[in-house]
Amino acid sequence: MYADERTIRRILTETGDTWAVVGLSNNRERAAYGVAEVLRRHGKRVVPVHPKAEAVQGEPGYATLADIPFPVDVVDVFVNSELAGRVADEAVAIGAKAVWFQLGVVDEEAWHRTRAAGLEMVMDRCPAIEYPKLG
Repeated sequence: MYADERTIRRILTETGDTWAVVGLSNNRERAAYGVAEVLRRHGKRVVPVHPKAEAVQGEPGYATLADIPFPVDVVDVFVNSELAGRVADEAVAIGAKAVWFQLGVVDEEAWHRTRAAGLEMVMDRCPAIEYPKLG
């Protein structure tokens, strides 16, 4: 319901190449790390956003979306559903074009607010799973 195929395709192929991944750290065991690698293989610049603001694979990290000193096209959210709405609101505030909530991350009110602000949004899906479906 919160991810039609046209929107998924548009975000993955047309929306832009700078993705802020909220929740990305150097912990290779976390899903965010593996998804970031998939995004990189598809030509995306992956910007880590994590409270520790640590660099990941040579890309400087930032504590918040507002700290990023350049435009971000897509905000990929790997935080729990209770925190995700705040991140979506921050994505709107920084002028992102799209928000992507990962598998298991669901906040219907945030989805409606984000869409009302004019951003594309996908919820409860994973780009690493969706890329192979593009054909």
